[in-house]
Amino acid sequence: MKDLEFENKNKNNIKQMNKDLPLKKLTRKWFDSSFPYEYSYHFTWLGLPIIQYPQDMIAIQEIIWKTKPDLIIESGIARGGSLIFSSSILEMLGHGKVLGIDIDIRKHNKIAIQNHPLFKRIKMIEGSSVDPKTIKKVKSFAKNKKKILLLLDSKHTHEHVLNELRSYSPLVSKGGYIIVFDTMIEDMPKNSFPDRPWDKENNPKTAVKEFLKENKRFKIDKDIEDKLLITSCPSGHLKCIK
Repeated sequence: MKDLEFENKNKNNIKQMNKDLPLKKLTRKWFDSSFPYEYSYHFTWLGLPIIQYPQDMIAIQEIIWKTKPDLIIESGIARGGSLIFSSSILEMLGHGKVLGIDIDIRKHNKIAIQNHPLFKRIKMIEGSSVDPKTIKKVKSFAKNKKKILLLLDSKHTHEHVLNELRSYSPLVSKGGYIIVFDTMIEDMPKNSFPDRPWDKENNPKTAVKEFLKENKRFKIDKDIEDKLLITSCPSGHLKCIK
């Protein structure tokens, strides 16, 4: 049974919090100041590095619990912690599979994932997430899955992310979500990633902006971002509304 008084109080506090400009400025300063220390690399989930902000993982957990997806598709595997995170929530639900995609699944990471107790809920595909062969494999695996959650966290260039959104968004049905990670690149100082092919004006947030102009099935769920304050996904929580 919902405690409406508690929920309404929270909603009001979140609304007022987002009107607190000094707090939002402080949050921005904290994000930029902690970034050089690779803050998101400091955490693990059930033994494997997750390389995410804890606030974002709480939000993902809420979405998984609310939508109860049959399949979670993740582009970008890295060290495997996110796959284990998703599969652990699905394990508690007693339902669903996780499909991870990466252009290069390193041997030691693959072994660590395969040896994890939750690997039973995981399948991995090695290849570029925008390669037609990979897309075909993913769509084949997703066949007959009614509810799909899509987590995009691979190459962060505008072109790549936009291609992912166009390729995989048809798999997400009304009420489902696409989470686009690292949209914060657009909000960070220019040249924050000198050794990477992405930067301001060429990143996941710019891809989301273009995608939403051409696809009216999705809208940004600002309620998620508003309550987090600290997130790598500003404007990146996309809810399917049609």
